[in-house]
Amino acid sequence: MKVIDHINKAKQTLFSFEILPPLKGENIENLFNHIDPLMEFNPPFIDVTYHREEYVYKKRENGLLERKSIRKRPGTVGICAAIKNRYDVDAVPHIICGGFNKEETENALIDLDFLGIENVLLLQGDAIKTEALFVAEPDGHKYASDLLGQVVNMNKGIYLDEDLQNATATNFCIGVAGYPEKHYTAPNLSTDMKYIKMKVDMGAEYIVTQMFYDNSKYFEFVDKCRAMDINVPIIPGLKPITTKKHITVLPRFFHIDIPEELADAVEKCTDNKQAKEVGIEWCIKQSKELMEKGVPVLHYYSMGKSDPVYRVAKELF
Repeated sequence: MKVIDHINKAKQTLFSFEILPPLKGENIENLFNHIDPLMEFNPPFIDVTYHREEYVYKKRENGLLERKSIRKRPGTVGICAAIKNRYDVDAVPHIICGGFNKEETENALIDLDFLGIENVLLLQGDAIKTEALFVAEPDGHKYASDLLGQVVNMNKGIYLDEDLQNATATNFCIGVAGYPEKHYTAPNLSTDMKYIKMKVDMGAEYIVTQMFYDNSKYFEFVDKCRAMDINVPIIPGLKPITTKKHITVLPRFFHIDIPEELADAVEKCTDNKQAKEVGIEWCIKQSKELMEKGVPVLHYYSMGKSDPVYRVAKELF
């Protein structure tokens, strides 16, 4: 079932979460052990991230450096199939621009369509560590809106090969990202929101936000969207803080603010155990307020750790 259909038929706020594929060489049972406890809260769908390929340089015997492509977390397509098979829950694979050309993207979408995957979340993806800014692959997409255009075309039966006759249309429900504190490359929030408006007008059916720790920023973001006639569901993304270093690491990597009250409380903790308790309590407080306001879904970024999300969800669902 499509994410938008789950939302439309729901009579109360839904629970969902995002998982990371196992590192290359790890057993998928480790992932199942992470998912199993969270199934208690009946998630209608589970997001599966995709990590782009990166490059390392290895020294050869002749002294020259060899550029080698690596993908630390392969398996998104296979994991989506495993989730549907094991849990009978819809999977939402993340499709990114980085590391793929248009044909590779099309082939991945065809695989997902053959598996009966009906949902995709479209993202630009991160720049690789050796690049200051995102750089598209040759004949790849630079922006999520370009990627969106390709999926919308496939939903109309339009493929890259213009000579295809009577091509079967895909039927993906398309989600996109929203940034209550703006995307880090946007000069301001108003400009960023124009791109969100463009993606919704192109065919995006729902928005999932970047994590935030101040609910007022989410509510302001929703109000701005509605004022721009962006009327699709806007799903808040949340992540419990679990270590003291999160109050400095998360703002740096995700370009978000940590409220002074939360930062002060974490700084006063003597160890990560105490910081985790503070983070969970804050997330519970956030979640309760969002639920009271009638958000369609509470979506949690688990980062491979189910216990904090489990404890939050136990208080709510």
